[in-house]
Amino acid sequence: MELVKLTNSQGMELQVCDYGATLVSLKVPNKDTGLTNVVVGLDDYEQYASPEYQNHQLFLGATIGRYAGRISNGTFNLEGNKFTLHHTDDVHLHGGKCGFDKKHWTVEKIAPHRNPYVVLSYESKHLEENYPGNLKVEVTYQLLESNAVKISYTATTDRTTVVNLTNHSYFNLSGNNTILGQHLKVNSDYHLDADCKTRPTGKINLSKNTRFDYNDLSEIESSGFAGLDDTFILNKSLKAASLWSKKSGLYMKVFTNQPAIVIYTPEQLPDLSYYEQAEFEKFPAICFEAQNFPDAPNNETFPSSKLLPGSTYLNETVFDFTLK
Repeated sequence: MELVKLTNSQGMELQVCDYGATLVSLKVPNKDTGLTNVVVGLDDYEQYASPEYQNHQLFLGATIGRYAGRISNGTFNLEGNKFTLHHTDDVHLHGGKCGFDKKHWTVEKIAPHRNPYVVLSYESKHLEENYPGNLKVEVTYQLLESNAVKISYTATTDRTTVVNLTNHSYFNLSGNNTILGQHLKVNSDYHLDADCKTRPTGKINLSKNTRFDYNDLSEIESSGFAGLDDTFILNKSLKAASLWSKKSGLYMKVFTNQPAIVIYTPEQLPDLSYYEQAEFEKFPAICFEAQNFPDAPNNETFPSSKLLPGSTYLNETVFDFTLK
C-alpha cells in the first residue's frame, strides 16, 4: 500500500491511502494553535485491507462506488436488461461485496506545491459486481491554502451504466469522544422517506418541524438524539451543510454539486486501533456523503444516475474549515 501526505502553508495536513482511495487523516489548525484530526481513521493504514476491519463494513474515509447507498431488491433494469447485484436481505449497499473501497487504486500524480493535490485512478471492468460498462474513475484530493479540502470524482464509460460515487469520511471536529454537543446545519427542506431497511420508498417528506429540520445551526443534543442515516435533498445552493465544535473552535462548511447528502451518525464505533489512539463514545462521528439519491436506478422520479458513453460524471465536494 502507498500513503500520500499533503500539507499547506497553514500547517493543515491530509493523508490518503491508495487502498480504497481512502482519506486516512485530516489535521486542521484549531483555536488553541494546535492541530485536530477531524476524520476517523485507522492507526495502521495497512489494516484497511484486513478481514478484522472489513467485517465491520465501516468504509472509513473510503471512496464508495460503483453505486453509493442502497439499491433495493439487489436489481435494476437498464436499456431492457436486468442486472442482479450482490445483496443482503434484498439490499445492495455501497457497490457490493467488493466495491471501490476494497480496490487498489493507482496513484497517477502528486503535485506537492501550492494547493497540493493527489490524483488516483481505478478502472472497473464490464460486469464487475455485475454493473455494465468499463468504467474509468479518477479522484483528486486537493488541499487548498484556504484550509479547505476539495474531493473531485470523474468517471467515463464505454456503454450505458449507472454511477454514484462519494467519500465516506466520518467527521468529529473535536477529534475524539462524541459529536454530541457539536452544532449541525443542513441546507435542506426535504428528505427521502425510507422503509425499515433504510431503502427509499419513493416518497419525499417535508422536514420542517421534524427531527430532520436542521435549517438553523442546532446543537446535536445528548438527550433525545436518535441518530441519522438519512438522505437530505439539498436546496438549490452549493452550500450543503455546516458543523461546528465549540471545543476545537473548528467550523466546517460542506459545498457540493450533488443533489443530495446522506448524513449518517453511527451510535458506536467498534473496538479498533484508531489513528493516534483516538477514543470514541456514543455517537462518535458524522458522515456527509454527497451524492445522487440512493436507489435512483429503481425510481424514475429521482434524478437520473445513468452515465452514457461520451459523457463525464462529475462529483465535486469541498470541506472548508474556519475558526468560529
